[in-house]
Amino acid sequence: MKNFKDYAAEKYSEAGYEKVEEGIYKTKDPYGSEMCYVTSLSFEHEPEMYGEEGGSPSYITQTPFEDILDEFFVYVTDFYEELNGSSEVTCYQEFASNDIEDIRKLRTIIGKHVYAKIYEKDGEEYYKLVIE
Repeated sequence: MKNFKDYAAEKYSEAGYEKVEEGIYKTKDPYGSEMCYVTSLSFEHEPEMYGEEGGSPSYITQTPFEDILDEFFVYVTDFYEELNGSSEVTCYQEFASNDIEDIRKLRTIIGKHVYAKIYEKDGEEYYKLVIE
């Protein structure tokens, strides 16, 4: 995945979203009664990279996407179905966490290349998340 950018969703100007700092908003967690911090990012798949084969804005591959969620302790709160459904290349996602530090750390991937790198150990094939 490449070309990670901040995505300033229009909904962030509506009631229910409080801007905390650049690109980070506080809102009610759609999955519970607590408040959470959210940010939205756009990015592009790299079909030639491991795990991203067949990826598109309307089908975001699990590798390395799930690894990003695990690495930064975040979860998805908006899939931006309309945007992703009409985009040929760019994917849009909203991420959330109850801890603002997780969102701050996630935003460090803006401008970076994130991919799964294959390696072999004891005759078995594995992969690790690479952020550069």
